[in-house]
Amino acid sequence: MTTDLTSKRKQRVFESNRPEMASGLDAFVNHTVSIITSDGRNFIGTLKGFDQTINVIIDESHERVYSTTSGVEQVMLGLHIIRGDNVAIVGLIDDELDNRLNLANIKAEPLNSVAH
Repeated sequence: MTTDLTSKRKQRVFESNRPEMASGLDAFVNHTVSIITSDGRNFIGTLKGFDQTINVIIDESHERVYSTTSGVEQVMLGLHIIRGDNVAIVGLIDDELDNRLNLANIKAEPLNSVAH
C-alpha cells in the first residue's frame, strides 16, 4: 500500500515538473484567444475551458470574417463551443493591440481549409 502511494506521489511530481503539462492551454484560461479552425474560420473570445480532446468553450466571442473587398466583419456569437477535431491553432490575443486595430480598413483573403 505504501509503495502505491509513493508511486502516485512521484507520478504527480513528475507531471507537474514537465513543461508541456504546465504550459498548455491552462495558461490561456480566462484570457482572450484567437482560434483558427481547420475550415479556415477565426474565432475570438475568452477561453473558459477545454478538455483532453481540445474541445474548447469561449465566451463573449465573435467570428472575424475576412474579405478582399470590404473590411473585416465581426459576427457576434456569445458563448460558443468548438469541437477539438476542428481546432487548428489557439493563440493569445494582446487586448490592447487588438483594440487599436481598425477592422473596417483591413482587407484580406479568407483562409483556406486545411488540406490533409
